[in-house]
Amino acid sequence: MRKYLILIASAALLASCGGKKEQSIDAVLASNNLEELRAKKESLDKQQQELLTNIKLVSKKIAELDTNKKVPLITVINAESKEFNHYLELQGNVQTKKNVLVYPEVAGQLVSIYVKEGQNVVKGQALAKIDDVGMSNQLAQLEANAALAKTTYERQKRLWDQKIGSEIQFLQAKTNFEAQKNAVTNLKKNIAKFTIRAPFTGIIDDVIKEQGTVVAPGPGAEVFRIVNLADMYIETDVPESYITSVTKGKKVAVEFPILNKTIASEVRQAGNFINPANRTFKVEVGVPNKDRAIKPNLTAKLKINDYTSKAAVLIPQGIISENAEGEQYVYVVESVKDSVGIAKQVVIKTGKTQGDFIEVLEGIKGGDKIVDEGARSVKNGQEVKILTVATK
Repeated sequence: MRKYLILIASAALLASCGGKKEQSIDAVLASNNLEELRAKKESLDKQQQELLTNIKLVSKKIAELDTNKKVPLITVINAESKEFNHYLELQGNVQTKKNVLVYPEVAGQLVSIYVKEGQNVVKGQALAKIDDVGMSNQLAQLEANAALAKTTYERQKRLWDQKIGSEIQFLQAKTNFEAQKNAVTNLKKNIAKFTIRAPFTGIIDDVIKEQGTVVAPGPGAEVFRIVNLADMYIETDVPESYITSVTKGKKVAVEFPILNKTIASEVRQAGNFINPANRTFKVEVGVPNKDRAIKPNLTAKLKINDYTSKAAVLIPQGIISENAEGEQYVYVVESVKDSVGIAKQVVIKTGKTQGDFIEVLEGIKGGDKIVDEGARSVKNGQEVKILTVATK
């Protein structure tokens, strides 16, 4: 190309001279003649313009003929608008409000245990029996007395209805019957306390006391542990900045790494109190557990859907650069012909991130070709060659 430029310069000089011998620069400068100096400058300006025009023509021709010119090779992403779901990732432990220790209500010897560990029980089912120390025999006597009092009352009532006998006899019979009936009811309630029953439907997780043990109400006297694995939940702390986006009903993906299992759930309760110590509020996420594989205190990872956009443009975070003003920008390729186009710098505004991708709120629209691989080596207005086009 250097040879071409020398030839063009020589030709321009010969043409400007028109076959005449021009004065040298030194001679014109030494003449101190203003008119000659102005004429010389005008001649040199004309030569410079002609030279630049010829250089452009030669460069254009070289570009057409040179098949080995150095054009940056890039890949581009074809921007598309699609639904974008952002997830807040947290951690929590599985809990259940139906995981309780069952205590006796009265003191006595544990004479019978009706269940074993792992057995399913229903609410109200008898689990064990404590010796009632003869109270059952007392109940039989009280029931007999109550039956006699009832008969006496009924007879006295019939007589009183016929205006036979005194009112005091009728009232005494009635009072005695009511007293005997109440005594039977109260004794039955007391005797019922000697039978330990299931507080809810669940599984006997542990039989803590053995038959024959003397038990009593109070700490350390638990007889059974009963668990219900159907109604479970995960409680976790959420930063206060999400108070408006993490609400009841939000979708949640719950992952159990130990079980290699993920289930779909939702926020069933969102707290209304901000903990001043760590600026968080509590949420509960229900845990469906039909196969009973999930156990209390199991570690879980939560992905709470806190933001959704129906038409979002997502790009890899790695292709974004930042200028001196702190603005984020990417390159798009325009005027593409035969896989060759012009790179243009576009300032963008970004939103939420998810993994390696970030949402573009402004600057990019569907259909734009965004420079992916090679973005760091491209300059604004530079010609580039597209190798592949991908959709992300």
